[in-house]
Amino acid sequence: MNSTATATGTPPAPKNLIARFIGIIVSPKDTFASLVPAPKWFGMMALTAVIVAIFSALPMTTEVGKQAALDKQVQQMQSLGFTVNDQMYERMQQGTARLPYTTGISVLVITPIFAVIVAGILFAIFNAALGGEASFKQVLAVLVHASAVSSLSSVLSGTINYLRGGALTSVASLGALLPMLPEKSFAANLLGAVDIFLIWYIIVLAIGLAVLYKRRTQPIAISLLSVYAVIALCIALFKSRVGGA
Repeated sequence: MNSTATATGTPPAPKNLIARFIGIIVSPKDTFASLVPAPKWFGMMALTAVIVAIFSALPMTTEVGKQAALDKQVQQMQSLGFTVNDQMYERMQQGTARLPYTTGISVLVITPIFAVIVAGILFAIFNAALGGEASFKQVLAVLVHASAVSSLSSVLSGTINYLRGGALTSVASLGALLPMLPEKSFAANLLGAVDIFLIWYIIVLAIGLAVLYKRRTQPIAISLLSVYAVIALCIALFKSRVGGA
């Protein structure tokens, strides 16, 4: 069917929301090919944002999860040079009751903002710098649909951390596979910044951009993964220096 459609120049038939979500996981190239002629983005953005919001908030419904979030917030403030006194800690502790709601709401607010910003960057690179002719709506649709992979990551992490009693640990990073590494070491921080689902997401995004701009997937994937590698290195260096300070 695909070969016939290609030969006659007929675009693939559009898919419904659920079919597109599943298609991104099992057959991303064909799904993106059906998406490009009719770039729908709102439904997938809403679906993935709600999934991420629910499963990000899920561990926060436990006392262990609330305490872990509080401890992490205190550590971050101290690493930046702030002193957390008893009064501040007590106020922060009182605010943990709202964490399931504030976590979910923040995801719903930040998701569209982040998507528009990243889509704008990709649009500028591929259209202005590389001479592509895709519309911003098409780029946004590709980016949003690739997020189906990210939502699966949230489902896995949120469920496992909830079943652990509310732990807020990464379950898909390479660091989680090597717990014997010294905590706060450069190697532990670097592997902790490398997430298997994020790599999968980047590859799926590269496939979508390749379909949209009629380019080869490999160079796009290598470029995106290289940017990710640089960011992971910077994160590891920063955490190592702060942790050792």
